Amino acid sequence: MNLANVLPLKGLFRNVPDESRPSKLLLLLEGRAVWELSSLPLALPWLMARVPKGDGHPVLVLPGLMADDVSTVPLRRFLAARGYDVTGWGQGRNLGPREGVLGQMRKTLAELHARSGRKVSVIGWSLGGVYARELARAAPAQVRQVVTLGSPLYGDPDTSSNAWGIYKMVSGKNDVDPGERGDGPPPGVPTTSIFTRTDGIVGWGCCIERKGPLTDNIEIVGATHTGLGVHPLVLYALGDRLAQAEDAWAHFKPRGLERALYPAGSPDR
Repeated sequence: MNLANVLPLKGLFRNVPDESRPSKLLLLLEGRAVWELSSLPLALPWLMARVPKGDGHPVLVLPGLMADDVSTVPLRRFLAARGYDVTGWGQGRNLGPREGVLGQMRKTLAELHARSGRKVSVIGWSLGGVYARELARAAPAQVRQVVTLGSPLYGDPDTSSNAWGIYKMVSGKNDVDPGERGDGPPPGVPTTSIFTRTDGIVGWGCCIERKGPLTDNIEIVGATHTGLGVHPLVLYALGDRLAQAEDAWAHFKPRGLERALYPAGSPDR
């Protein structure tokens, strides 16, 4: 028996981004997200001890396709506990970039910036990360940094995503808008992509950001797409990213024993 036909091995050990649609087995294994959520309470003492306190700047969190602010409650509560001013997107279920959706996100971003007098960090999960990236393009003076979680930044959605059919059905679109494709350069603000090669929804290579002085890719080994927002290693990485001084962003370098939890380097785009 050829194990490559049974196990989701294709692309898992390559250093070139694999933008092909995840296997059916990886899609089925998305159920492991329940375990990732269950592990969070056990990991909280470690996270609270190892993730530095924040400086109180505003953070906007955007959910993925078919999700709403309920899906980001654990993530937002954790960041709030570390001292950030955290806001959900406030638009109910994310059914794609329907009329008025992007405009409302821009309005929310502008309000957070004006209210605090500070730049806003924007975190987007899956499709929410695509939004986050485009918000930074539209208003770089208002965005401190962008962090995406399993977001399809590149690639052809017809051949790279197990959610493309759902996207077309709920959004009423048969293609992504030109402004939502990742073909251009990254936004001109610090941008971090958090991804996992065992993503069962989006081809993991589509999540790889182009390397540069203001971009980074952080791999979470063995995670699921639907569990990225509650995975302890993701929350650690988010806390590390957000704790950096606004004018002193640097590439991710975990400290101490945590270095063993994250692969060194990332694939090249």
